[in-house]
Amino acid sequence: MTTSDTATRAVHIPTWSRGTVLKVWAAAALPMGVLAWVVAPALAHAFSGPMALPQALIVCLAAGLIWQFVLVLIVVRREQGTLRWPVVKAALWLNAPISPRTGRRSNRLWWMVVPLTALLALEEMLPSLPTPVSRDLGLLLGSDSGQAWMSGNWIWFALLVIVFIFNTALGEELLFRGLLLPRMGTFGRADWLVNGVLFACYHLHEPWVIPQTFLVDTFAEALPSRRWRSSLIGIAVHSSQSVFFFVIALALVLR
Repeated sequence: MTTSDTATRAVHIPTWSRGTVLKVWAAAALPMGVLAWVVAPALAHAFSGPMALPQALIVCLAAGLIWQFVLVLIVVRREQGTLRWPVVKAALWLNAPISPRTGRRSNRLWWMVVPLTALLALEEMLPSLPTPVSRDLGLLLGSDSGQAWMSGNWIWFALLVIVFIFNTALGEELLFRGLLLPRMGTFGRADWLVNGVLFACYHLHEPWVIPQTFLVDTFAEALPSRRWRSSLIGIAVHSSQSVFFFVIALALVLR
């Protein structure tokens, strides 16, 4: 048995109380809300033009997403006593999908990412609440002012890439499917559903997406991550969204 296997077997993932789950949720959600609705408008005065608020939002939300990554590391370090990769990997379900029938890892289950990504894409087709253009990246990149701002703007493109990475790989998904979900056994078989509710309500920084996020992300990310005990499933599916916006942003920069 390798050192990695030994470390993995030694990892104990505790079941948190509902209060602890809500505290960690609040530690991620509340800073994002404050950054988006209090700090960003204040920081916008440091910029000029029609892109002042969007630029402030990008900076603030990048900080909030990076904080989530740091939060995950802090919690795992206190819980496991180390941040060695084999331990972190096991503690955050950063493994290949595990078949619920055999209990073994199965690379064939990765193919489920394809239909789950298609399911996530349906989110864009659902009716949505009124959305401010300056606070929605998709609408912003589709606007004349947003396209003019992105043209040749490599510095802000690089910052957007950081946002994309921490949004779907090192921030939101790592926290909700890697840290929270494995520790939500106190909710019983509904743990994945509660996880989806918490993830939807976490979006205080963009509350207009909460209904669609609950209806789609819960089944495209939370449920499969729980069923196959792999946060990488949720990360892969959610990251398809980041890849989509990355391609659009890159095309605009290269114009």
